[in-house]
Amino acid sequence: MKLLEALPPDGKDRGLALSLDPQRIPAHIAIIMDGNGRWAKRRGLPRFAGHRAGVQMVRSVVEDCSRLGVHALTLYAFSAENWKRPRPEVDMLWRLLRFYLRHELEDLQRNNIRLQSSGRVEALPQRVYEELRAVERATARNTGMCLNLAINYSSRNELVDAVNALVDQARIEGRLDSLVVDEEMISKRLYTAGLPEPDLLIRTSGEMRISNFLLWQIAYAELYVTDTLWPDFNREELLRAILEFQRRERRFGGIAETVTEPADLTVAADFPDEETEEIAVSSQ
Repeated sequence: MKLLEALPPDGKDRGLALSLDPQRIPAHIAIIMDGNGRWAKRRGLPRFAGHRAGVQMVRSVVEDCSRLGVHALTLYAFSAENWKRPRPEVDMLWRLLRFYLRHELEDLQRNNIRLQSSGRVEALPQRVYEELRAVERATARNTGMCLNLAINYSSRNELVDAVNALVDQARIEGRLDSLVVDEEMISKRLYTAGLPEPDLLIRTSGEMRISNFLLWQIAYAELYVTDTLWPDFNREELLRAILEFQRRERRFGGIAETVTEPADLTVAADFPDEETEEIAVSSQ
């Protein structure tokens, strides 16, 4: 595994990495990056310092996920509700995003990472939008991990946009009256179309909320919540989350493969089949 080559010889994260099953690395990890403001407050720093520290952690987590062989990493960078924050903070977040896009393009290319975005990104400030699209175009042919930034994202908006796209297409094709929508049709029109559904959803800072994030896509995702604030979510924390994921039994509504039918069927005998019940009723 490439990640082991980058770990210190005696580091705790090396031991965690050795415990991982390389065949069961989550194909898609989604992260709600929470706690930047609290991280700064605990240190007597302005909120900007927390967001700046959070950007540094993004770089680390992206590189580690890429080395682990994760196919897609979705980061909740800016929700549609974040516009409610004070204007100076919002403007500062856009400056940080532009800084990240400018300074990380070289690393994205070197690591063969493709950048894409999810959300109503057309509503971003013009210069931010243009730089985002420029990096997406520059990395479009990369074949490694997909880094999916959820920006101006709302899962409810995403579902509305998907349904409206279906309606618009049916109207253009003259079949609106006969339109019948199924799950596959919606999935193909989500912002994340083409990506595997998340196997693991991580939320930092201990908050027990989904916060309008990937509501459709995480239907069968494993949830992992840690009290660690995002700027402290280092490689060791990431490996702990993945190890916990690997310890879980994913049944997708079924039963565990190790479960077998009991040899003693006397319990089943207490429940007559339908034919037996019909005979009993008719005899009365």
